[in-house]
Amino acid sequence: MNIRDLEYLVALDELRNFRKASERCHVTQPTLSGQLRKLEEHLGVLLVERTKRKVILTPVGKEVVRRARMILQEVEQIEEISVSFKDPMQGKLRIGLIPTLGPYLLPFMIPAMIQEYPRLQLFLYEEQTHILLNKLNNAELDAIVLALPVSNNGFYEIELFDEPFLLALPRGHELSIKESVSLSDLSEEKILLLEDGHCLRDQALEVCMMAGATENPEFQGTSLETLRHMVSAGMGVTLMPYFSVYPNSGSNPPLSYLHFEDPVPSRKIGLLFRESSQRKEGFMSISETIRNSLPDSTNT
Repeated sequence: MNIRDLEYLVALDELRNFRKASERCHVTQPTLSGQLRKLEEHLGVLLVERTKRKVILTPVGKEVVRRARMILQEVEQIEEISVSFKDPMQGKLRIGLIPTLGPYLLPFMIPAMIQEYPRLQLFLYEEQTHILLNKLNNAELDAIVLALPVSNNGFYEIELFDEPFLLALPRGHELSIKESVSLSDLSEEKILLLEDGHCLRDQALEVCMMAGATENPEFQGTSLETLRHMVSAGMGVTLMPYFSVYPNSGSNPPLSYLHFEDPVPSRKIGLLFRESSQRKEGFMSISETIRNSLPDSTNT
């Protein structure tokens, strides 16, 4: 039994497909299948039920996978220790971001990181919050950037910045003549929101409750760009995070954006990493780099 065998088994458990698992592990399908059979022979138990339609792990297979993940995470930590001992800001770094932030923050963040940490190999991933947290917990990601608060048992949290919301509304809307709006101006509005699973949906619902607004029940968007076009088409109004509205961010359909008067609704953005990570000092430095990369007008 070796580490590669455990990687094959974990990949098969996650993908439930021999071809996809072999592609992830960069081996041929016969190689992966053959090594797993050897592992079963070595352990003397059946780990995987092989059928034409699907892959099923046996009860003992599920328990082996659970232990294998723990072992692989420890191996990852050993490798991370050796890298960080030499230079915490070199080698592979896997960062996850939520979709309502990633496309708009990265144009500021990445050039600064490349300049500041030229020895880092950056790998970027966009997923919803619950997926990012799971991947961070399983050591599939090194750090994640997302909206706070989250359940952070076992994670270290660094607050990065507050991102204000703006009101997006169709041109010609009765509120568009105002220079700014208050929450009370939304009391009669039906707000367009993202679908379930996006943390921004929950944050926008909180604002709706404070303002006395309601959700438009007929539409739910899959992305901020979808919401932007729905507003432009006159389907309603919505809340947009600041960086998605910043010049040159996303698409530019014809619509208006208004700032809120105090108290300005906003979301807090932070960076999370595992408390056991050996790169704490490096992540503190990265957090400062991200803050310094932001435009001066962030909080206007």
